[in-house]
Amino acid sequence: MASAPALKRSDTIADSMPDALKQSSQHMKRCFARFVGSGKRLMNLRQIMSEMESSIEDKLERSNVLGGLLGYMLSCTQEAVVLPPYIAFAVRPNPGFWEYVKVDANDLAVEAITVTEYLKLKEVTVDENWANDANALEVDFGAFDQMLPQMTLSSSIGNGLNFISKFAALKLGGTASQGAKPLVDYLLALNHQDESLMISETLNTVSKLQTALIVAEVYVSSLPKDTPYEKFESRLREWGFQRGWGDTAERVKETMRTVSEVLQAPDAINMELLFCKLPLIFNIVIFSPHGYFGQSDVLGMPDTGGQVVYILDQVKALEEELLLRIKQQGLNVKPQILVVTRLIPDAKGTKCNQELEPIIGTKYSNILRVPFRTDGGILHQWVSRFDIYPYLERFTHEATAKILEHMGYKPDLVIGNYSDGNLVASLVAAKLGITQGTVAHALEKTKYEDSDIKWKQFEQKYHFSCQFTADLIAMNAADFVITSTYQEIAGSKTKPGQYESHMAFTMPGLCRVVSGINVFDSKFNIASPGADETVYFPNALKQKRLTAFHPEIEELLYSKEDNSEHIGFLADRNKPIIFSMARLDTVKNITGLTEWYGKNKRLRNLVNLVVVAGFFDPSKSKDREEISEIKKMHLLIEKYQLKGQIRWIAAQTDRHRNGELYRCVADTKGAFVQPALYEAFGLTVIEAMNCGLPTFATNQGGPAEIIVDGISGFHIDPNNGDESSNKIANFFEKCKSDATYWTTISTGGLKRIYECYTWKIYAKKVLNMGSFYGFWKQLNKEQKEAKKRYLQMFYNLQFRNLARNVPIPSEEYQPPATATATAILPKPLGIEQTETTKPRQPTPMPAAPEPQPSTSDAKRTQGLFRRDEGLDKQLVDSPGSYGEQFPWHWSWILLIPLFLMFYLLKKLYYVIM
Repeated sequence: MASAPALKRSDTIADSMPDALKQSSQHMKRCFARFVGSGKRLMNLRQIMSEMESSIEDKLERSNVLGGLLGYMLSCTQEAVVLPPYIAFAVRPNPGFWEYVKVDANDLAVEAITVTEYLKLKEVTVDENWANDANALEVDFGAFDQMLPQMTLSSSIGNGLNFISKFAALKLGGTASQGAKPLVDYLLALNHQDESLMISETLNTVSKLQTALIVAEVYVSSLPKDTPYEKFESRLREWGFQRGWGDTAERVKETMRTVSEVLQAPDAINMELLFCKLPLIFNIVIFSPHGYFGQSDVLGMPDTGGQVVYILDQVKALEEELLLRIKQQGLNVKPQILVVTRLIPDAKGTKCNQELEPIIGTKYSNILRVPFRTDGGILHQWVSRFDIYPYLERFTHEATAKILEHMGYKPDLVIGNYSDGNLVASLVAAKLGITQGTVAHALEKTKYEDSDIKWKQFEQKYHFSCQFTADLIAMNAADFVITSTYQEIAGSKTKPGQYESHMAFTMPGLCRVVSGINVFDSKFNIASPGADETVYFPNALKQKRLTAFHPEIEELLYSKEDNSEHIGFLADRNKPIIFSMARLDTVKNITGLTEWYGKNKRLRNLVNLVVVAGFFDPSKSKDREEISEIKKMHLLIEKYQLKGQIRWIAAQTDRHRNGELYRCVADTKGAFVQPALYEAFGLTVIEAMNCGLPTFATNQGGPAEIIVDGISGFHIDPNNGDESSNKIANFFEKCKSDATYWTTISTGGLKRIYECYTWKIYAKKVLNMGSFYGFWKQLNKEQKEAKKRYLQMFYNLQFRNLARNVPIPSEEYQPPATATATAILPKPLGIEQTETTKPRQPTPMPAAPEPQPSTSDAKRTQGLFRRDEGLDKQLVDSPGSYGEQFPWHWSWILLIPLFLMFYLLKKLYYVIM
C-alpha cells in the first residue's frame, strides 16, 4: 500500500513547492487564475480545495494532483492571502510548525517569506495604510525566550514539566559539587508562617547537607518504619534538619534518599519525585471574576456554566491532595484555598452578594467575593464577560488586600481562569512575587472566524481588542499553563489548537503579533479534569441512585403541560432520548442539534430530543447571543413541527438532580450529544460518560481526545449536520438489532473515564506543577526579567488604553463602602517586589502607606500614548489606576482654571487703570 505523500524532514515548503507546481503547471495556472480573478481576499482551506477541484475537471487527473505532494502541501495550508498576481500561503505541515510562501500566479515562481511579511500581506486585504505603516506596533514575545530551553517535537507539546525536569537536572549537575547549590539555597528558604522547614542555616552548602543526610539516613533506617516523626525529631534537629521530611521514619528515609540522589547526580525522575515531596504549597488563590460564581442556583445564568463546576470540583480535589501531602510531610498545617470572584449586589436570588462563602465538601476552602467599582461606587448588576475589562485593575487591587487580610500571608500559588481571571492572576502574581498558573477554558479567538484580522467588526459587541491583549499578557506572564487536552494547545493534524492560533496574528490598526505564544514552550502541561463521582456515577449502580428526584424528573421529562421550567412534550415516551445540556449560545450549537434532528426523519422516528438550555423567553435574558439563540430555537421548533418530539427544559442549577437526570436518560437506552462548534474540553461529556450514557461529541476540540471514536463513544462533525445526525441514527438502529451494543459503548466510556479523567489524577499533576515551576522560576530568574519588563510596558501602554474605551453601564450606584480594603494596592504588572532567593517569604498584612508613582514614568508614558478625552469616567480615580499612576493629570485640571482667573483679573486691572 502506498504511503501518504509527505515532506522529508530536511525539506521546506519553499524548497519543495516549485517542482510540485511544475508537475501540474497547466492545472495550477488555471487554478491560481481563479484565485486571483476575484481580487484581493482571504481564503480558507475549504475554499482553496473547492477551487482546486473546480479547476481540474478530469476526475483521474484531479485525484493524481490532490494525491501527490502538491495536494499534500495544499491540504496543509490553513489560509491563503490573494493579492493579484500573488498568492501567499500559510502552511502547517505539523502541529506547531508553520511556513509561509508567496507564489506568482503568472509564472508559478515561489518565494519563502517571513511571518511578518505574511501578516503584512494579510493586512492589505483590510487596511493597506496600516500594512504599509513603518511605525505599526509589532509584538514579539518570542525574542525574550531565546535563552530558555524549548521543545522541538510536536509529540512533546504539553509535557512541559517532564521537559524542564531534565534541564533542571542538567543545570544542577553542573560545576563540580557546587552545581546543586541553587537547590540547597531553595531548601534553606522554605518556611511556613516564619517557621523554617527542611534544613537550618547550619546545612548551607552541598557538602554539609550531603554529610548530614548520610548520618541521618543511617539513623532513621535503624528505626521501625512506622515510628512517628515526633519520636526522633530532636535528634534530627541536632544535625540541622527541620520539619517537613515526613511523618514516619520510613517516609523521612525515602525523602532523604531522594535528596541525596539529586545532590549526587541529578536526573529528571528524581527531580520530579523530590518536588512532589517538598512542603512548598499550603495556600492557593483561584481567580474567576466573571459571571455568577456560586454553589447553587447559578448554572445556566449568563456566562455561568462549566467553568464554575470545574473550579468547585478542582478546589475539593486540591484540598484533599494538599491535606494528604501535608500529613505525609509530618506537618500540622491547615491549608487555605480561596476562589476569588466578583460580588454582585443584584444577585438574582443567588449568594453572589455574600462576601465570604464556605465551599461545601471542604474544610478550609472559601469563595471570596469582591465587588466591581467605578468612580460612582459599586456596580450592582451583572456584566458580560466581554465588557468586564474596565473593572479588572481596581478589582485586582481590592482583591489582593482582601486575600492578604483573610490568609494573613501571601499565597504560595495563584491560578487564573479564562481571560479575565488570568489577567488578574498575572497582576497579583507580579505584585506578590508568587508562582502563577493559568487555565484558558476557552480562548475566544478560535470561536469567531477572522476575529483578529476583522476585529473592528466585532469590537462594539465583544471588545476583542481587550480580550486578545489580556490573553497575550496572561499566557506570557504565567509560569505554567494548565490545559485539558493536547488539542487545546496544538490542535490536530488538520486544525490548529486554541493556543497555536495565538502564535502569530494581526489586528490591523492595533498591533501585529509576530510571536504571541510558542506552543513548544515548556510552560504547557496537560491535566485533564474529571467529574464529581459522588454526583456523576453509572445508572447501573441502583443502590446509589437518587430516587427522591424521580418524581421531579418524571414531570420534567414527560408532563404534557408547558410551564416556566419546560415547554414541548414527548408523545411517545417509549422511544430512547438523545439529550444535550449547555448554555444557549452560538458556539454550544444547541440550535444546530435541533435543526439536525428536525431535518433527519429517520432519527426522528427512532428517538426523542431533550435539551436543557437557557430561557424560553428572550426578554428574560440579558445576553446578546442567548437572546438570538432563543428566538432561533422557537423558529426551528415551528419550522420542523417538532411538537410531540422535543422537550426544551430551562437551564438547571441542581447538580445532584442533573446527575440523576443523566442516569434517567440512560435508563431509556438513550445517548448524550455534545454538538459544539468548538469545545476546549467538555465537562458535560465527562459527566455523561460517568453516568453510563453513550456519548456523541464534537470533533472540534477536547472531546476528540476524551472519546476514542467507536469504542468509548463517537465523534461528530458540527459543521456537517447531515453526517452527524445519520451517525446518531445508525447507532440507534444498531442498538435495535444488537441488544448488547448500547452496553458495549456505555462500558467503553466508563473504562476510558476511570483510566484518564479523574480529579485525583488532576490534583496531583497541578500541585506537582506548582511546586516544580516555582523552583524553575527561581532557577531562571535573570533570563525572565526582560520579558517581565516588556509585559509591564505592554500592559500599561496598550491594555489600559483599550480598557478605557469599553463603555461602563449607567445605573444607580451604591456609595463607596467605608470599610474597603486599601492597605495594599498593587502597582502595574511588572513593578513587583524584589525577590530574594527565597521561593516563599510570608508577609503579614502591612499597614504601610501606598507607594507613590514615579514622575519620570508619567512623563515617559505621556509621550508614548495620547490620552483619550473622558478617560476619567472609567479607570481614573480607582486606587492604583491610571489616575493614581499619573498624578499630573489632576494638577493640570486644578492649575488651568487658576491661570485663567489670573489672566482675566490682570486684564480687568489694566482696563480699570
